[in-house]
Amino acid sequence: MWKVMTSFLLFIAWTIPMSNVYAQEKDSGVELVPQARSAILLERDTGTVLYAKNAHEKLPPASMTKIMTMLLIMEAIHDGKLKWNEKVRTSEYAASMGGSQIFLEPGEEMTVDEMMRGIAIGSANDASVAMAERIAGSEEAFVQMMNKKAKQLGLKDTVFKNATGLPAEGHYSSAYDMAIMAKELLKYDDITKYTGKYEDYLRENTDEKFWLVNTNRLVKFYPGVDGVKTGFTAEAKYCLTATAKKNGMRVIAVIFGAPTPKDRNAQITKLLDYAFSQYETHPVYKKNTVIAAIKVSKGKTKTVEAVTAEPISVLTKKGVSVKELKKVVKLNENIQAPVRKGDVLGTLILKQNGKELLRRPLVAKQSVAEASWWDLFKRTLQTLTKSA
Repeated sequence: MWKVMTSFLLFIAWTIPMSNVYAQEKDSGVELVPQARSAILLERDTGTVLYAKNAHEKLPPASMTKIMTMLLIMEAIHDGKLKWNEKVRTSEYAASMGGSQIFLEPGEEMTVDEMMRGIAIGSANDASVAMAERIAGSEEAFVQMMNKKAKQLGLKDTVFKNATGLPAEGHYSSAYDMAIMAKELLKYDDITKYTGKYEDYLRENTDEKFWLVNTNRLVKFYPGVDGVKTGFTAEAKYCLTATAKKNGMRVIAVIFGAPTPKDRNAQITKLLDYAFSQYETHPVYKKNTVIAAIKVSKGKTKTVEAVTAEPISVLTKKGVSVKELKKVVKLNENIQAPVRKGDVLGTLILKQNGKELLRRPLVAKQSVAEASWWDLFKRTLQTLTKSA
């Protein structure tokens, strides 16, 4: 009979390509981006910082703000509060936004899919505010959600004043915080279908057909780039949070304050080249890999599977290999129904030679409803019958 301990550790050693020397948080003495005010280079799966320059300096993020806007949209879709085909109405206020826009008219309706294309590809301020109003009721309420999410992510250098990145006193972020927001956004597989598209059209088959061209030109000109968001204002200068995937490794590069678009793209390119030439990842688990089954008290089903919430990899310098990685699984005690899909059920820790390399949450693969009295009665009856 299968038994579940309410709290336990599982130690399992196996051989995978692995290094005794891990990437450091910063390569000191290397100046990769002399024309950026601040920058960071982050490996996505492990969260390791490969390069940093003034990474915690508080600066205006311009339209990179929309990374958080897109994150809250993706969360709302994931939670069932929004659907891609739902039509969203444009208010007078949303239509009045200046700067980058898709020229929404007051009262005009577009689907969430179309609005997201406008935001991700065209950096549309009007679409950003229309979506903010749909999700939170007003842009002001949405900004509260943005700042709350920033705190949940542990970001200490970010305060938002709007959903667009238009200039506002006290609206700031940092290269590090932007990278973490992008890392969180990239958990949603669908997002790169938007941020990675170079061109598209809105209002097709009408007289107002509108051509979208991605403000992130690297999507077209750097192999593997599929996001995330540019930014520009006179104060912020040229900014970009970019992501690229090559040979299974995904990295995030952020630049604040480049003097020209050419400098911005050249320096992001240099960061990406550095990452892919110097480092590699060794996959350990894919997303949604089952790690353990946990007993659920008073659940419609007796157990729930705990799975990895995201891909889990180990990062090394290129060409380095070796050995023995230990897995430690810590499961939460007394799991009671109802359980929602995605609820945190425990933690996976990877160690080598007693040193912790990383820890990641384990989440519920599926929802488990609370058992009815009839379910519990039948279960008790079956137990009595078996023991008789």
